[in-house]
Amino acid sequence: MPQNLKPLTALRIFAAIWVVSYHFWPDLGSAMPAFVSKGYLGVELFFVLSGFILSHVYLERFRERRFSYREFLWARLARIYPLHLAIMAGLAALILFLSLVGVHAGDKLIVWSSLPAHLTLTQAWGLAPHGGWNHPSWSISAEWFAYLTFPAFALAAGALWNRPRLAIGLAAALLVGLYIVFPRVAGFGLTSATIFWGALRIVPCFALGCALWLAWRADVLKTKAQTLILAGASVLGLVASTSFGLPDYVSVAACAGLILGLGAAARHGATILSHSALVYLGEVSFAVYMVCIPWQLVIGEGLQKFAHMAPGHMPLPVWLAMFTGVVPAAMVMHHLVERPARDWMRRLTAGRGKRLDVNKRLRWPSGPSSKAAVSD
Repeated sequence: MPQNLKPLTALRIFAAIWVVSYHFWPDLGSAMPAFVSKGYLGVELFFVLSGFILSHVYLERFRERRFSYREFLWARLARIYPLHLAIMAGLAALILFLSLVGVHAGDKLIVWSSLPAHLTLTQAWGLAPHGGWNHPSWSISAEWFAYLTFPAFALAAGALWNRPRLAIGLAAALLVGLYIVFPRVAGFGLTSATIFWGALRIVPCFALGCALWLAWRADVLKTKAQTLILAGASVLGLVASTSFGLPDYVSVAACAGLILGLGAAARHGATILSHSALVYLGEVSFAVYMVCIPWQLVIGEGLQKFAHMAPGHMPLPVWLAMFTGVVPAAMVMHHLVERPARDWMRRLTAGRGKRLDVNKRLRWPSGPSSKAAVSD
């Protein structure tokens, strides 16, 4: 198995909290800090991480022709789909409950015309123009697009296998080019693309993540000190770029530097962001991201209905309770839905593999051919 890069797992919770801060801050009714106002870029951080991690796990298999596209897609589906379905069902139940107590919150959430796209994970492909349901799920639709096209990314990475700097340069050029050209075509920035063009939004970030892994594999950062310097400089660059309103691609480049720095630091034995608590929170970050809007809906609508609190003027203690409460809520979903369902789906393929293995043994009961069949 590839090396477990714990700092990159831990980094996921910071990306999730950045996104949550961006969504929750307006409930305070106060001016949003510059860094928080760029919280939507936490999604870009997730996308670059996704390209890096999937390359870390699968690119060498792909290059050595040990890659099973079907098994890859099933494993990826097991990772994202059960929680997505559970939250959609939970939202429908929540809207029904709220309507029973006199709160009508479903007009913009339960959009039946968008349901087929949400069920097929194509809501970020322009197939759900009226939105609805759990809005953050557009990003897993974009992820699904990247999973389906992963062989194309893998072929491009394979062509640049021993030229990581060129790979990063080309990926960076694609990123900057799309960020400059896209607004002229669509009328809004690429980082604002969700249900419209969300599938395109992941492409330059995912490609950049693949290129970063090539640099990680080539060990371009030779010492632990170099890795930590790059990680620290990237954090400063990210804060500066968001604080001074620099183009979003500058912030994405800083995120890329942070990922490469932390990944290389783990390779050289550094323990930064490797504490078990941070790694655990990184593991539940997907649930944090997926439950944040339903959680905000429950708290916000409940306060309006029962405490007669005006939206956008939430007292700080109440807001802090809502903000911090999203993590325990995500933990519940992670342990009750996400992890058990993922493990169950993966056991299905494992059981199928064992049955195939038994069939091969029965077909070739002895001799060298039996061993070859089993190893395949």
